Amino acid sequence: MKLLQTMAGSEMGGAEAFFVRLAIALHKAGVSQRVVIRRDAARARALRQSGVTPVELPFGGRMDFRTRPALQREIRRFGPDIVLSWMSRATWATPTEENNSDYKLVGRLGGYYDLKYYRHCDHLIGNTADIVDYIIGEGWDPQRAHYLPNFVYEPEGKPQSRLGFDTPIDAPLLLAMGRLHENKAFDVAIRALVDLPGAWLWIAGEGPQGPALTALAAECGVADRVRFLGWRDDTGSLLQVCDIFVCPSRHEPLGNVVLEAWAARKPVVACEATGPATLMADGESGVLVPIDDPAALAHAISGLIGDPERMSTIAEASRQRYEAEFTEDAVVRRYIEFFAQVVH
Repeated sequence: MKLLQTMAGSEMGGAEAFFVRLAIALHKAGVSQRVVIRRDAARARALRQSGVTPVELPFGGRMDFRTRPALQREIRRFGPDIVLSWMSRATWATPTEENNSDYKLVGRLGGYYDLKYYRHCDHLIGNTADIVDYIIGEGWDPQRAHYLPNFVYEPEGKPQSRLGFDTPIDAPLLLAMGRLHENKAFDVAIRALVDLPGAWLWIAGEGPQGPALTALAAECGVADRVRFLGWRDDTGSLLQVCDIFVCPSRHEPLGNVVLEAWAARKPVVACEATGPATLMADGESGVLVPIDDPAALAHAISGLIGDPERMSTIAEASRQRYEAEFTEDAVVRRYIEFFAQVVH
C-alpha cells in the first residue's frame, strides 16, 4: 500500500503538529509514503530529522497556477493507492480528473469545515466522533465517514523547576496551554483565580490576546500568581510539574492538550466545549464545567485541591483512557487498518 499525504497548513497549529507526528509514525511503521507540504522551514526540518523527505509546493491562493499541476505530477510519479489530504486548501488542490479512480482520495478534518471543498473525496476522516456526526449531518454517506483519533507523545524531559518561574514549591499549580486567543478563554481561568487564593496559574502560549490577558490579571489582582510562559516546546516538562491542567476553552473541536495531560497523569478541569465534553466522562476522566463561568471553574478546581485522593483517581483513569485509545501505537494501528479497508 502506497500513501501520499498533502498538508497546506502554515503555522504550527494542532492539525499541522499532528500531521508531522503521524507522518513520522507511519514512516517508522514501514508505510511507503510521499509527503507534500506547503513551504515551511520548521515543518520540513522536523520531517527530515525523522527520515521523511517532504516535497514542498506553494499551496497559494487562486492565482497559484503551479501547485495543482505539480501535485498531479507527484501523484503520477509516486502512484499512490491513497491520497490523504489535510485541511481544505490541500484537498481543493488535489486533482479531480478521471484518473482519480486510480487512488482513493481521503480528506482529514480536524474541525467543522465547509464540505464544498471535499465533495470529490472518496472518504472523510474526522478526528472526533462529533465531527463525524457533523459530516454525516451535512449529507455525507455514513459508510464513507470515519472516526480516527489523534495521538500524543508521552511527556518527555525533566519536570520544569517552579523556582525558575518564581512559583512556590508547595502551592497548587494550575497549567493552561494554547494560543492566546479568545476561543481559548484564558480570561476565564484568570478570573477564576480570584476565588483560588492559594493557587498559581501558568499559561503557556502566544497570541493576539497576550497584552489584554496581562492587563486582566493586574485588574483582577492576581498578576503576582499568574505566569505567562510564552510559546513552549517543552510541554512535557510543564505538565509533569503542574497539579491540575485547566482547559477553559469556549471553542475546542478536539483538545489535544487534554490528551497530553492524560498522558502525564494529570487531572483535567475543562469547560464544556465540544472536544473536552466529548472526550471526558465528567467526574471520571476529568471534571467538566459550563463555558464562560469563572465561579464554576474555580469551584471545580477547589474541589480537587481539597481532595487529593479524588485527584489521584481521576488522573489514573485519564491515563488508562490514554493508553487504551490515544497512544502512537494504538492510533497508527487504526490508520493502517483504515487504509487497508478503503483500498480493498
